[in-house]
Amino acid sequence: MYWTLELASYLEDAPWPATKDELIDYSVRSGAPLEVVENLQELEDDGQPYESIEEIWPDYPTREDFLFNDDEY
Repeated sequence: MYWTLELASYLEDAPWPATKDELIDYSVRSGAPLEVVENLQELEDDGQPYESIEEIWPDYPTREDFLFNDDEY
């Protein structure tokens, strides 16, 4: 399983919190690449919903990771 920023971006608008099956269904319906579906299928499924993309890919960059000031724009 590997995640890139491009692949993870397909899950930004997912209906969080969501279970593994809900995320797979969302990915298929939204036209995400096959790699996204394959990565989701490799996740452990304990029946608990994932609260955000950070639970799936802890290194997912957030807005705070970028070095710009929104007040300037």
